[in-house]
Amino acid sequence: MSKRIMVLAVVAFSLLVMAIAVPAQQAKKSSEKLVPLKIKLPKAMFIGTPMPMKLPKLEKPLGKPRPPFLVPEGTKNVALGKPVSSTDEEPVIGEIEMITDGDKEASDGSYVELGPFVQHITIDLQGEYNIYAIVIWHYHKQPRVYKDVIVQVADDPDFTKNVKILFNNDLDNTVGLGVGSDWHYVETAEGKLIDAKGVKARYVRCYSNGNTSNDLNHYIEVEVYGKPAK
Repeated sequence: MSKRIMVLAVVAFSLLVMAIAVPAQQAKKSSEKLVPLKIKLPKAMFIGTPMPMKLPKLEKPLGKPRPPFLVPEGTKNVALGKPVSSTDEEPVIGEIEMITDGDKEASDGSYVELGPFVQHITIDLQGEYNIYAIVIWHYHKQPRVYKDVIVQVADDPDFTKNVKILFNNDLDNTVGLGVGSDWHYVETAEGKLIDAKGVKARYVRCYSNGNTSNDLNHYIEVEVYGKPAK
């Protein structure tokens, strides 16, 4: 057997081993049972198509419930009742703790109003979790779009270790965390679901920079769906 034939044979064998190994790895990763994520939605406060808004990269409303989002069995809202901090320590309306209190309704007394321009809130999950989805309700009493929405996760409260950006629609780098490529969206009772893809983290931070109605920032609820990291 010539040297060239031997080399080709070795390469062919290696490719065969890889072809067998990769499906085996994929099967191992997907062995965890997936189920539709159950999210208890608040009462819808407005019906119909919102007035046209002049914003770049604005998603068109689906006009129907979003498709089921699959997560590993046992996934739950690990942000419920967890500590929250904010760049605005004295909200105009409400208390910071309301952001993780489980109340997602848009009625008066259920939301927090932060000061104008760029603000952010940080949730301490008090442990490391594999995070599969983050759902944000800014304010769904009327159709509006919040600007420069960015969602980050990290291992430390100062966001210096293992920092990952999961969502960013800051199209001109106003916040200074880089130009985003995600689309603007209209607030609804469904909230904004962000696919976190199982990222491991302890802290979740959410930015915004006013909205199409005014310069203020609002949060009704932030839910973080995950499981304790192994």
